[in-house]
Amino acid sequence: MRKPRNDVTLTFTWPDDMKTIGFVDNQGGAPWRQAFPEFAGNEKGVALAGARGKEGLTQKQLSEKTGIPQRHISEMETGKMQVGRKRAEILADALNVLDYRIFL
Repeated sequence: MRKPRNDVTLTFTWPDDMKTIGFVDNQGGAPWRQAFPEFAGNEKGVALAGARGKEGLTQKQLSEKTGIPQRHISEMETGKMQVGRKRAEILADALNVLDYRIFL
């Protein structure tokens, strides 16, 4: 089992007179696809793994909660299997994701 990445730091800055968060162009930054090339082409699987991680669930726990076999969850997260609309809706509900289409 791969260890999750936890070495990413995001920094947000905004002028003191702004009441909402603003984004500035950071010349030292890089597009996420360039920073994380291992995720390119598997954005949907990464979204699923991220949502599962956010909820603090293992693949096995998510499997028990949804009735989707754990090996299918693994294959969806690694991009080896398409999620499909029905499963996307089930997963979104179980993971408290507002729009199931993020997994499609």
